Amino acid sequence: MTEKKTTNFSKYIKWFWGIILGGFLFVCLLFLLASWGAFGALPTFEELENPKSDLATEVISSDGKTLGKYYVNANRTPIQYKDLSQNIVKALVATEDERFYEHSGIDFRGTARAVANLGRKGGASTITQQLAKNLFNKGGSSNIFTRLSQKLKEWVVAVKLERQYTKEEIMTMYLNTQDFIFNAVGIRSAARIYFGKEPKDLDLQEAAIIVAMLKNPRQYNPHRERSKDKSLQRRNVVFSQMEKNGFITEKEKDSLQKLPLKISFTPESHSDGLATYFRENLKQFLKEWAKNNPKPNGEPFNIYRDGLKVYTTIDSRMQQYAEEALEEHMANLQSFFYKEQKKNKTAPFYDIDKEDIDRIIRRAKQNSDRYKRLKAAGKSEKEIEKSFNTETDMRVFSWKGERDTVMTPYDSIRYYKYFLRSGLVSIEPQTGHIKAWVGGINHKYFKYDAVEQQKRQVGSTFKPFVYATAINQLKMSPCDQLPNTLYTIPKEKYGMPEDWTPENTSPNYGNMVSLKEGLAGSLNTISAQLIDKVSPINVARLAESSGIKTKIEANPSIALGAVDLSLMEMVGAYATFANKGLRVSPIMITRIEDKNGTVLQEFVPKTKEVLSEESSYVILDLMKGVTQSGSGLRLRSNWTTRKEATTGFPYNFTNPIAGKTGTTQNQSDGWFMGIVPNLATGVWTGGEDRATHFYGIGLGQGATMSLPTWALFMRKCYADKTLNISQEDFEKPENLSINIDCSKVETPEEGEEKKEEQPDDTDF
Repeated sequence: MTEKKTTNFSKYIKWFWGIILGGFLFVCLLFLLASWGAFGALPTFEELENPKSDLATEVISSDGKTLGKYYVNANRTPIQYKDLSQNIVKALVATEDERFYEHSGIDFRGTARAVANLGRKGGASTITQQLAKNLFNKGGSSNIFTRLSQKLKEWVVAVKLERQYTKEEIMTMYLNTQDFIFNAVGIRSAARIYFGKEPKDLDLQEAAIIVAMLKNPRQYNPHRERSKDKSLQRRNVVFSQMEKNGFITEKEKDSLQKLPLKISFTPESHSDGLATYFRENLKQFLKEWAKNNPKPNGEPFNIYRDGLKVYTTIDSRMQQYAEEALEEHMANLQSFFYKEQKKNKTAPFYDIDKEDIDRIIRRAKQNSDRYKRLKAAGKSEKEIEKSFNTETDMRVFSWKGERDTVMTPYDSIRYYKYFLRSGLVSIEPQTGHIKAWVGGINHKYFKYDAVEQQKRQVGSTFKPFVYATAINQLKMSPCDQLPNTLYTIPKEKYGMPEDWTPENTSPNYGNMVSLKEGLAGSLNTISAQLIDKVSPINVARLAESSGIKTKIEANPSIALGAVDLSLMEMVGAYATFANKGLRVSPIMITRIEDKNGTVLQEFVPKTKEVLSEESSYVILDLMKGVTQSGSGLRLRSNWTTRKEATTGFPYNFTNPIAGKTGTTQNQSDGWFMGIVPNLATGVWTGGEDRATHFYGIGLGQGATMSLPTWALFMRKCYADKTLNISQEDFEKPENLSINIDCSKVETPEEGEEKKEEQPDDTDF
């Protein structure tokens, strides 16, 4: 009886081990079949070595900050293990894969636990398996057999990955491929978007929030209002796991879990972040560059997918200061424009009739995205017109932030016509490096770039080229005097339709004035005499040699700035004066690298000698007079036409500044160009349409519309000592042969009391 029972027990043991062995062999068979591709193709060795994934092109400032990225589907910029904070490493291992450093891709112990508990105590996927899924097995299915085959393939790929890469590389690749939503693909984008930091700078709490999102970035997202509580709970689970695995003490865990959820959300869409207008311009350049600079295999680079690194000349600090300065002044200036328009029956336009206004609105309608979409959809003009007259919900720009409202598309066109626009660009004269580029007041709502796309009449800011031609060609001195009287150039001399006799804004004529006084007061009579002495063609040639690419018609009216140029052209040309007459063409890129760090191209500016060092210095001395006693005087003085409209006044600059204001007819355009030894900066301000402007010269001149932005920008730059913006005088040439000390020159007004006049920069 006893022997029979023993025999039966032995039989059960055999069955038990047979089932275990059979199950093991079956799993091995499935594993082998998966590795042979029976359940679908597996990645090749080459694909494992170079997994295909879209990599965003990164735009990097001269001081090493990321300005933005170009991408289509994935805002991903890969990093290396050394760029990771150890807080991230510890939190990830403790929470996602406790035995990460012990297994070879598959955690059989974790798998057994998951099977025994039916997944209630966590899954069995290792970090390596999750990487395999991210890279090669992204499809999902509810079919149990499909899911099983996918899991088997993950196991096979995980083992291959473990053979191919180190643990540190696997961990980094996993974090680089994870989608944290809100355009945050990969750990670097996540760290920047959620915390405004690089991954290596994440503290323990921030690392825990990032790792908490790995379970489900939408369900445990710290930015979404509905998921903040879950994000907090999951973050605290990460702290518990870190304490359990010995990375932090129990006391540290308790303290950390009491902390509130804290992020610094900074979106990285194409219309967000620093230098949006610059990045848009750069994108067009890179597309052309990619066409002309193919890969070794002949294929063109894709700036959205190939992970290029573009090193630019923009300084992120100066760019930030420029954007802040422009926003601060324009918000203030706009409030005065609104007040003035309350009395304007044709607001926001002046000097045009209803027919012209209708033409402006109609043109804006046809240029709108709404019109183009409706037209592409085959809608008739009658249907489109009805759409533009139908009220709809929309979000609009305001200086107090975006606001939701209801209005017709026609009303929105008129609404946006009220906004004054502005642009700023700053160039380092010695290198040609563009240090700051602000193309408008808000790139999301106002796409047109006022730095390079737009060309507007430059007014008195063109006069220095007239004076420079006279100094360079005739060796005239700032102290040389000319009569401040009406001067007529006969039409026959330059083939004009009629005689030309420009007037000054101020009617005070008759006295003799020096060239320095003439430029400081922006006297049109002096400019007319000078351009007649040197001829318009020579002035045009000098301007073009200085870097102005637009064809300039050689007629006397250019002496008053009757020519449309871009802000970039003007600042680039002014930089020539600051660089001792040597033209250095503006550049915005220093080099381009591929995703592996191989330099594809380096960029150097072109140079050209335009003026003698002596002539350049003299014209700078002339322009210093503009800020000492002319239309730029408010940079130093407490005097101002309209104090409340001049943001940040008084400025109290004491260092040498060469400058020039400009105001065109009817105050349509206001300019200010300012130069210090190592920085040339220009600002333009005006309406989208020339009919949108201030009614009077007090608010409408360049000294009120644009000079304050320049002053605020430079004040911020000077406050940042790391920038080393010069406050010194311009370097004087040795053995200067042209006299610039006008105190030694006897004038007809010597001993007489001169009448004080308010300087003006108006040209018409």
